[in-house]
Amino acid sequence: MSQQTQDITGNKISPPEGWQGLNEDWSSDKETFKSVPWGKAMMWIFLLSDTFIFGSFLVGYMAVRMTTTELWPNSSEVFALTIAGQHIPLILIAIMTFVLISSSGTMAMAVNFAYRRNRSVCATLMFVTAILGACFVGMQVFEWSKLIEEGVRPWGNPFGAAQFGSTFFMITGFHGLHVSAGVIYLTIVAIKVLRGDFERSGDYQGVEIAGLYWHFVDLVWVFIFAFFYLW
Repeated sequence: MSQQTQDITGNKISPPEGWQGLNEDWSSDKETFKSVPWGKAMMWIFLLSDTFIFGSFLVGYMAVRMTTTELWPNSSEVFALTIAGQHIPLILIAIMTFVLISSSGTMAMAVNFAYRRNRSVCATLMFVTAILGACFVGMQVFEWSKLIEEGVRPWGNPFGAAQFGSTFFMITGFHGLHVSAGVIYLTIVAIKVLRGDFERSGDYQGVEIAGLYWHFVDLVWVFIFAFFYLW
């Protein structure tokens, strides 16, 4: 609750109690966000709104999957690759997942070195994270081109239920857009780190905020991987 204040005569004024006091604290941001930087707070709000969007997509996918009367395509067959004459199911998806999860580790280390004021290592790890993200997007482009070549479209596909194509391109495309934006975002922040912009201000929260976004993108992929490819 808010601390006591004084009127123009110097007399102490006690803050309102109960819901009225809570409302005043929230509206003035004196207590609720006192120790939270605005950049970080805004990123959390953005990620919360994005959570609702991805959640709606996945819930919609599950509803379509459970109510369709047509045979749903077998993910192990649709997303399989033939390597050295061997038909390997989900191999590309497994590599994509490994690459993206690994990038989360390099991003976490980048934040750690940022707060140690080690600019060169921090920037290097952020560039590595961006490269891993770009590799993920490249593999996703290959996956899309392969399925399009096989006849998969948003309005139908040769493997079964027509809704498969629309849900696949919508969910993976929206996530891929986030990863692509993240690669650009991380690259810009890494350049600023290398240039010493954060060193001059003494505040490396920009790196941490970028890390929040990247960890969110990685976490969303875990749910997409589980619901879309393993189900």
